[in-house]
Amino acid sequence: MTKRKVLIAAVFALAPAFWTGAGAQIVMTMEEALAYSAEHNPDLLNSRMSMERYEQNLIAQKASLKSRFSLNLSPLTYSQSRQFDSRYSDWYTNRSLSSSGTFSISQPIIWTDATLSLNNSLSWQDNESTIGGTTNNNRSFSNRLNLSLNQPIFTYNRTKMNMRQIEMNYENARINYALQMLNVERNITSQFYSLFMSQQNLEIRESELANAERNFNIIRDKVEADLATKDEFYQAEVNLAQSRSTVENQRVSLENAKDNFKQSLGIPLDEDIKVICDVKAEPVMVDFDKALQSAMSSRLELRQRQISREQQEMSMIQVKDNDSFSGNVSLSLGIMGDDPSFGNIYDNPTNNPRVAVTFSVPLYDWGARKARIKAAEIERKMFELNAEEEIKSIEMNLRSTCRSLDNLLNQISIAEQSQQNAQMTYDLNEERYRNGELTGMQMNQFQTQLSNSKMSYTQAIINYKVQLLNIKILTLYDFEKDEPVVPITYEQNNKKK
Repeated sequence: MTKRKVLIAAVFALAPAFWTGAGAQIVMTMEEALAYSAEHNPDLLNSRMSMERYEQNLIAQKASLKSRFSLNLSPLTYSQSRQFDSRYSDWYTNRSLSSSGTFSISQPIIWTDATLSLNNSLSWQDNESTIGGTTNNNRSFSNRLNLSLNQPIFTYNRTKMNMRQIEMNYENARINYALQMLNVERNITSQFYSLFMSQQNLEIRESELANAERNFNIIRDKVEADLATKDEFYQAEVNLAQSRSTVENQRVSLENAKDNFKQSLGIPLDEDIKVICDVKAEPVMVDFDKALQSAMSSRLELRQRQISREQQEMSMIQVKDNDSFSGNVSLSLGIMGDDPSFGNIYDNPTNNPRVAVTFSVPLYDWGARKARIKAAEIERKMFELNAEEEIKSIEMNLRSTCRSLDNLLNQISIAEQSQQNAQMTYDLNEERYRNGELTGMQMNQFQTQLSNSKMSYTQAIINYKVQLLNIKILTLYDFEKDEPVVPITYEQNNKKK
């Protein structure tokens, strides 16, 4: 983590050195490209914001488990109505003026899924009723204070389960962010080498064009001196035209590779960019047993599987609880007082105890609950089968990648020898061409052989480096540095900022 932070800091510290303004060329190494993409890659930014969203949901859920304070006020309520009183078979008029407020403290109890509440309601009223010519009125203060407990029984703990689900969603989002970082590293590395190969190919084609121009001038001078036939001049002219066309085609491919790379990094497309790379292949010893052990203990996808398994278990609990026997216990203790004088409200208080036990007893649902449980069990079995296949797939991919490393080292050795041989062959035959012992078509074949051998050698080295990166991603272990790979977490990213 420290090394990655240093790289990112170095990118911004050295930014003026490789990015000096609009129109200037950006020059990047692999390390600088990876550090820059960590801050500007669109996919990575989106994944980071998604993780932040789940983190805020977790913060909100934890806050909801603390005491909640609320105050509801009704400063003024006035009403006047004409109604029929069936008790006295007479109409009466009622006028009411009131003001009230309720202060509440609610505390969820996560261990039992209960809710403990303290409520205090203070009100004042001026009420007047007229019936049969008789007017009665009441002007007084009243206050209700009660402590209540609401406890579900014979069911699962919804509060604890909701908290656990949000925690797993956040952990899953962090894993997705880490996986996205590894995926971005893979993509950036691939496109970096693709751009580097395009640059190398252009240099090779330009060198080929320089050789073709030199050979063309040699043949032209010989034809003018009647030392060579005109058909050799025509062939040299064709070779030169083909070399120029090849150079232009390679420039187009290079610009396309630049655009793809800039898009992945998050760099404006109107900027120019160049990558630099020291292409060397140092053999790396990879212990398959160690690689497999690291993969099975560290792969983030396996942790995601564990999270999904736990979520399925929670889902099964919810399915079984649906339309099942459950109950609720409510307890409340309180006092109520009223008096025309505010100071005398509790001179003659009234106790207000309340106890209630309720049950929900499903009788018959036509087999709906049983079918839902069976469907959930089938889904869980399917999940376990897929989990087993995923483990096999991880091991197969790791075996295949490890097997290819030794073969790629052999290919590098062969490609290096082929390049040396092609260069010596070209140098020898170039002298023969000058002496008129070879035709232009034959010389063009030697030039093509040399160019292809150079590209093959570079590509062989890149293939080996890419496979080493695949090993690192598959095992979360860097065998080049002989150290485990720990993806950046969101908290570390915040500290970095």
